[in-house]
Amino acid sequence: MSNTRRKLVVGNWKMHGSHAANAELLQGLLAARPFGAAVAVCVPYPYLSEVAVALAGSDIGWGAQDVSSHEQGAYTGEVSAAMLKEFGCRYAIVGHSERRAYHAESDQVVADKAKAALAHGLTPIVCVGETLAQREAGDTEAVVKRQLSAVIHTLGQCISEVVVAYEPVWAIGTGKTASPEQAQAVHALLRAQLEAATPHAAVMKLLYGGSVKPDNAETLFGQPDIDGGLIGGASLKAADFVAIARAGQ
Repeated sequence: MSNTRRKLVVGNWKMHGSHAANAELLQGLLAARPFGAAVAVCVPYPYLSEVAVALAGSDIGWGAQDVSSHEQGAYTGEVSAAMLKEFGCRYAIVGHSERRAYHAESDQVVADKAKAALAHGLTPIVCVGETLAQREAGDTEAVVKRQLSAVIHTLGQCISEVVVAYEPVWAIGTGKTASPEQAQAVHALLRAQLEAATPHAAVMKLLYGGSVKPDNAETLFGQPDIDGGLIGGASLKAADFVAIARAGQ
C-alpha cells in the first residue's frame, strides 16, 4: 500500500548543462506544471543564478550538488551554505557516492556538511548506498546504517529535517536498477534506524536513486517507504523528468 507522504522528485544534473540546454529543460518543466509531487533540480554552481531567475515564483525548487562544511575562510573552490541560501537554494545534496568515491569524503565529513546546510536553512539530501562488492558480500545493511549513523549522531534531533536518498552505487548510471523489493527493503531498514533516533521518522522523506526512468518510477515510488527519487541522467531530458515526476503523484 502506498504511503501518504507527498512524493519528492529531485533532478541531479551532475556536471552537465549549458545556457541553451538549461533554458530548454527548465521551460519544459515549467510548462508541465502542476505536478502532484514536489519537484526540484540540483544544478552546478555556475547555473544557480539563471535557475533562480527561471524558476522564480514557481513551485519548482532548486539546490546545489554539494556544500562546504566550513562557514567561510581560506577554502579555495568551496561554496558555503550561507552563499547558497543567498541564491534562494532550498536543497543541498551531501554524500553523493561520487563525492565519497572521487573526493574521499568520509561519513563524518558528510555529516558535517549536512549540519552546515541545516544551520543556514537548507535541506540536506543525504545520500547513502553500497557498492556492488559490498552488496555481494552481504554488507548492504552494515554500510548504509554506518553512513546514516554518522549523520544521526552529528545532527541529533535535527535529523528529522533532512531528506535521505538511498542510492545503490552499482545502480548509478549503469542502467541497472534495484528491484522495487530490494529498494524497499533498504528503505524500511533506514526508516527503522531513523525511528530509533526521532519521533518524526514517519514523516521524513526517503528517496531512491539509481537508474530511475519513466518506465520503472511508478513501481518504485509505489513502495511503502519510498517517497520519491533523486534522478540523475533522466533529469536532463524534460520529457523523461516530467514523466518521472508524474509517477510520484
